[in-house]
Amino acid sequence: MKLLTDELIKTLPPLYSTENIKDPLIQCKFFTPDSSWSWYVLEFDKTNEIFFGYVCGLERELGYFSLEELESVKGQLGLAVERDTSFKPTKLSVIKKEHQ
Repeated sequence: MKLLTDELIKTLPPLYSTENIKDPLIQCKFFTPDSSWSWYVLEFDKTNEIFFGYVCGLERELGYFSLEELESVKGQLGLAVERDTSFKPTKLSVIKKEHQ
């Protein structure tokens, strides 16, 4: 599965564009189907292919991650990261509450 489509790239806000929004929208979700890791995207730098978003893994935190990193990650059974094609844009506060 291609993690990013041209259509999705067009919808992703550029880096730093949501930093003054109190409760920004998560635009898409990536996950490992064979582990508990998820990456929720708030912003994307098209030039450097860097995301900013909410990462749920060993810790839950806001941070940067790259497309290259996501494409190289494998879960416990060797499965690659996938994009959740059924994910709808959701407020960050809702996602945080789901992962408490």
